[in-house]
Amino acid sequence: MSAGFSAVFATFVATFVATLLVALLIPATARAGDFAAAASRGTLHAFAFAITAGLLTSLTPCVYPMIPITISIFGGRGGTSRGRAFLLATVYVAGIAVMFGTLGTTFALLGKAFGTFLANPWIVVPLALFFFAMAASMFGAFDLALPASLQERLSRVGGRGFLGAFLMGLVGGLISAPCTGPPLAGILAYVATTRDAGLGFLLLASYAAGIGVPFWAIAGFSMQLPRSGPWMNAVKSVFGVALVVAGLYYLKPVAPTLGHLSGNTSVFLITALLAVAAGLALGAIHLPFSAGAPKATRKTIGIALTVAGLFAIVNFTLTPKIHITWLDSEPAAVAAARASGKPLLVDFMANWCLPCQEMDVKVFGHPDVAPTLGDFVLLRIDLTRESEDDSLATIKAKYQVETLPAIRIVSPQGPILAQINHLIAWQEFLRTATSARTALAR
Repeated sequence: MSAGFSAVFATFVATFVATLLVALLIPATARAGDFAAAASRGTLHAFAFAITAGLLTSLTPCVYPMIPITISIFGGRGGTSRGRAFLLATVYVAGIAVMFGTLGTTFALLGKAFGTFLANPWIVVPLALFFFAMAASMFGAFDLALPASLQERLSRVGGRGFLGAFLMGLVGGLISAPCTGPPLAGILAYVATTRDAGLGFLLLASYAAGIGVPFWAIAGFSMQLPRSGPWMNAVKSVFGVALVVAGLYYLKPVAPTLGHLSGNTSVFLITALLAVAAGLALGAIHLPFSAGAPKATRKTIGIALTVAGLFAIVNFTLTPKIHITWLDSEPAAVAAARASGKPLLVDFMANWCLPCQEMDVKVFGHPDVAPTLGDFVLLRIDLTRESEDDSLATIKAKYQVETLPAIRIVSPQGPILAQINHLIAWQEFLRTATSARTALAR
């Protein structure tokens, strides 16, 4: 095999692998929902993302070099039986899971506050700039890592034995902290919008399990991990791309222009996919910036194309494919319902609420649902800037709304006929709407 062909083949393989990694990482920025409701509609995708992101984190320079050292300290090598080594590794990963799981639970319980923050430019803009700075670090603009001496000192916390392994796991997240930003930010945003504490803990524990895969492999099966090398930069580049896309996504509520890079046609989606493919082929992931000006230029253009394509895909997934006209005045909608005799359908939403956007796309915009909406007077209450409008609190109290998403079906006379307080499948929505109309007809 010639050297030229080998280089081309290596580029193809790197591009293909990078595409798979990005495809696993990015969708989480566009998916959210109540755990119980989403479980039947693809919650496994969220857990797959968390585990994969954790595994990729373990392959970064923040964690990877410390794996053999950590295992040797808590007893995973050097005379320890394979079974005991595997149990020690499991206890170590359990320590990481408890630490990250607690973080996930906290963000779930602070969901409302988190969402409100995401509508405040003074919070969103610095957050996005932080994401971009982290991305620059992932691309090699500057080194972001704990000093090696501190990493080794942290990895020794607890000493040998099961208790020591667990304590080492609790602080293990500090070692990986510089490289957890991209995936962790996406998962925590997902968790905050669901407000499900159990889901928050499980998702972050799954992320920890992904970090623990190499520990299990080397401790339980005596596997030899590949040497650290340039391939780690490809993993960091994946995180960098994910961070830029996430930063742009969080800017959308305060920079509406970003929402214009969207569409609802197959042509738009294919164009976005081609942009991603072109960017990856140019070297967005596998080329290093340190390889000289020509390759650095290629990588820059590749990153721009990949980010633009992925951001467009995220917008595409959150864009309803069927246009629906909603009223935005509650008094006008109530008056219209009474005049027409139709029930009132009230949709409470916010720009930062990912389940609300999924509801818009996958329920209201479903071809089998849209015709049914003609039997209702449609009212949409935007709670994006709830703190700036005191009248919204009164409307929420009137319709007994405490969380998002929230949908109320109300009779023309005022009584609430049905309540929906989480993301549901379109079939369930149709059943609920049908039952409400039947109850009204009695």
